[in-house]
Amino acid sequence: MKMRVSAVQFALRDIGQWSEFEEQVKHYVRNASEYGAQFVLFPEFMTTPLLSIGDTTGFGQPIDRLPEYTDAYVKLFEGLAREYGMYIIAGTHVTKAGDKLRNTAFLFAPDGRQFRQDKLHITPTEVEAWNVSPGEGFEVFETPYGKIGLLTCYDIEFPEIVRMVRAKGADVVFCPSCTDDRHGFYRVRYCCHARAVENQIYIVTTGTVGSLRRVDFMRANFGQAAIISPNDIPFPPGGILAEGEINADMLVTADLDLSLLEDVRKAGSVTTWRDRRTDLYPDWK
Repeated sequence: MKMRVSAVQFALRDIGQWSEFEEQVKHYVRNASEYGAQFVLFPEFMTTPLLSIGDTTGFGQPIDRLPEYTDAYVKLFEGLAREYGMYIIAGTHVTKAGDKLRNTAFLFAPDGRQFRQDKLHITPTEVEAWNVSPGEGFEVFETPYGKIGLLTCYDIEFPEIVRMVRAKGADVVFCPSCTDDRHGFYRVRYCCHARAVENQIYIVTTGTVGSLRRVDFMRANFGQAAIISPNDIPFPPGGILAEGEINADMLVTADLDLSLLEDVRKAGSVTTWRDRRTDLYPDWK
């Protein structure tokens, strides 16, 4: 089984109205469709440009205004997934759960279904500046191409959760990200490679680029999309199937051959998935 994936380096910019955000999203989806992508990944916090709408202070609207756009966001991506017959991981959007804010990844299917996965590990900035709360559980998602996981940015830095997602059957983990400097970017990037090696899976990741001059904590972004494989003979030596130009407004596309994962798990140069010691460290309880 093969699946074609695209990852968008979403260029953040201040906007004046919803239609500008919508047009930008449609551009990337249409671009991915021209390459025949079956899955498209957008980055974390991709809806933060909406906080610049109506701002007169130079500091943007407060983060708790973002949930007001949830219905429009869902309608936009649900319609695009149907129209183009693709799965869209629409980055993350700040949602409300009771009186709590969550950083939520959305998956839109071609048949109109939508799935949500809250970010499980919240960075100090998200907690202190935006009062975001962590999610309370995780799922893997069944598609005609196989099972996938959605883990956002900081989540990928915790090997236990990725091991659990793989143990529940995921062969591909999509990791939307948002980092403001090289340190954060490389933390996420190196961890993506480590998780691909440890679990013999594909990781598809991307981040925001550009800047929002009117939105606090989104004034700087450092990002690059990458489609990452295990490091073994059937794959590129560096474990990179495709990657973008750092901080460029673009997308990258590659084909994932899921049968190769089974091959290396059974008879690769190393068999890290098969050789894990579940007698010492169980996958989950």
